[in-house]
Amino acid sequence: MTTILGLSGSLRRASLNSGLLRAARDVAPEGTRIVIGDISGVPLYDGDDEAANGTPPAVAALNRQLAQADGLLLVTPEYNNGIPGVFKNAIDWMSRGEGLRLFAGKPVAVMGASPGGFGTTQAQTHWWPVLRTLKTRPWWDGRLMVSRAGGLFDAQGNLTDDKTRQQLADFIAGFVASLTPERTAS
Repeated sequence: MTTILGLSGSLRRASLNSGLLRAARDVAPEGTRIVIGDISGVPLYDGDDEAANGTPPAVAALNRQLAQADGLLLVTPEYNNGIPGVFKNAIDWMSRGEGLRLFAGKPVAVMGASPGGFGTTQAQTHWWPVLRTLKTRPWWDGRLMVSRAGGLFDAQGNLTDDKTRQQLADFIAGFVASLTPERTAS
């Protein structure tokens, strides 16, 4: 069983990106499990708090999930042409101390949805220096940027567009295949 930790960079209940992540879980190839992590309980990083209290429970839970995952899927909104602060904060916390080693060599894919016309292009690009610094193994072969996403999801943030669902399935299958090359060997 291939396990991927999926993280959405939005806290909103009807988030397009959280909906895209749920849809990714639903279209994952057989033998693949996407575990959806929760960044909502991660506090703002404060070195004094870390020194006094250690790793917050929400961060420890995410790090356990990351340790058990074969890959990491970041589903990023785009705020002001960049990475959402709450998402970057969660990754910053996760990479503190021993958490940093969990990222080293970890395969990572990035995707996102936006109501705008560029579909998180800038946010995805801004993730690459962060992922490089963390010594992850970014999956360069695929990119999924869902633009004009407002019309592709229902009011609860669920993906309703079949064409986008197929693109998502292809993206996830490609990432999974990169994790398990024997699946593509004949």
